[in-house]
Amino acid sequence: MNSLLAEQLTVGYGDRLIAKDLHIAIPKGKITTLIGPNGCGKSTVLKTMSRIMRPKTGAVYLNGQAIMKMSTKDIAKEMAILPQTPEAPSGLTVYELVSYGRFPHQSGMGRLSEKDREMIKWALEETGMASFHDRPIEALSGGQRQRVWIAMALAQETELLLLDEPTTYLDLAHQLEILQLLDKLNKEQGRTILMVIHDLNHAARFSHYMIALKKGRVMKEGTAEEVMTPGILEEVFHIDAQIVKDPRTNKPVCLTYDLIEHESVTV
Repeated sequence: MNSLLAEQLTVGYGDRLIAKDLHIAIPKGKITTLIGPNGCGKSTVLKTMSRIMRPKTGAVYLNGQAIMKMSTKDIAKEMAILPQTPEAPSGLTVYELVSYGRFPHQSGMGRLSEKDREMIKWALEETGMASFHDRPIEALSGGQRQRVWIAMALAQETELLLLDEPTTYLDLAHQLEILQLLDKLNKEQGRTILMVIHDLNHAARFSHYMIALKKGRVMKEGTAEEVMTPGILEEVFHIDAQIVKDPRTNKPVCLTYDLIEHESVTV
């Protein structure tokens, strides 16, 4: 079963097309990653599938409903979105930012209910940020801030999480920390996760399903073993890659690679 489905999707900016007649199905209860070179349309596709952008043609379906016909509040009850470089208003504490995740469930004056407080507390505990609840966002490290944003998404109480490059600007340890947290959320709570990741080895390690894009087209989709092959990486990234099996995870790893030189054309 698919929780998110794009059919005949054409997206772009003005007259510039990024993707045309795209079909993408995100399997329910799995971690799916979009990979591809810079400018291939990964973030644009993610924005369109989350209704941040409107497609030129085609449709996106969320649990069988056309997303463009749903209200923003109804979408927010089923899907949480973490953009590439989220920014919090100055002066907010960790608790205050996470409380924003309860907005779709509030009514009337927008005051926090007992259920809201329980969900905020739970989200902070799940992300390891409970002891930072009264800390200003500005006082946190990059990894801690990312955990707070994920906590806000968890407090939103949705089955589906969309993340655009959640490990950008983080060091190796914090990258692993965030991805292990997402892996935990998937395994323990069955969350469906769709994310854009640049690091191929991270994508292969933490994904059940990978979708390789190039120039707005799906070049290959499937398991890490099906997508992380020398032939596919040559076609998508124009590199000569050596793929081996990770002895710890048994997942494919890009050990090393070289650029493939363009053949010169003689006249």
